[in-house]
Amino acid sequence: MTTRNENCRLLVGTSGYSYTEWIEAGFYPPGTPANKMLSHYIRSFNITELNFTWYQMPKAESIDRMRQAAGPDFLFAAKLTRTITHEIDPSHWRDQVSRYRDGIAPLVQTGQLATVLIQMPPVFDRSKENRLYLAALLDVLKGLPLAIEFRNAAWAVDRVFHELSDRNVTLVSVDEPALPGLFPPLSVVTSPDFFYVRFHGRNTAGWRSGNMQKQFDYDYKDAELKDWVDQRIVPMTENAKTGIIFFNNHVRAQAPKNAQTMIRLLTDAGLMAAKP
Repeated sequence: MTTRNENCRLLVGTSGYSYTEWIEAGFYPPGTPANKMLSHYIRSFNITELNFTWYQMPKAESIDRMRQAAGPDFLFAAKLTRTITHEIDPSHWRDQVSRYRDGIAPLVQTGQLATVLIQMPPVFDRSKENRLYLAALLDVLKGLPLAIEFRNAAWAVDRVFHELSDRNVTLVSVDEPALPGLFPPLSVVTSPDFFYVRFHGRNTAGWRSGNMQKQFDYDYKDAELKDWVDQRIVPMTENAKTGIIFFNNHVRAQAPKNAQTMIRLLTDAGLMAAKP
């Protein structure tokens, strides 16, 4: 049995929490309105990843209401808005970052911001132009806890890892289909503050289809998650103070189901304290 690492706090949750299909799947009670889902979610998890901040610029008033509803001990990871990562306007992206920082300010002020997730698209290769943009973006975001997820395998090189370490930016470890060109699953820790793992599922046909509902339709087997715990998460806990683990396979409430299994496996391994 693995000895619990008292120096690494593990946080497990899901990528987003407001899904009506989770009612049909039984995770939320029948008839749960969207504005009550968070109050149910926090009974199972102590952190969530905000996906809506990718689709639209966060507003401080809305973020503050959400923060207050969740309680002072609940943490949020906030995805960077798509106008900064996917639909970049060279003339206005700095203004977009300024607006984003204003929007998430309530989480920063109360210490409830676990990290900002910078998710780059598969087309974001390691060209000189993209390297310069990323360096400038990290400079402008400096001072925030940052994690970056690459979808392009060209970034999976030691030089990138060393640069992220120098900047104290966390490289996101991913579990996703083993498709050519996709970023591989790694256990590289680039920041002593925290590591970050995202489970997207292994639906190869779904990823090739481009249909998001099919892409994230996957139910992890216990053995697949246990392999992650033994082979990757255990070593990562030795190199960071905190570990953040999210499940993005939201279809049919597979994400909360698998997240709860992960909590059980981590508890059984001595990496998390059992709930009283």
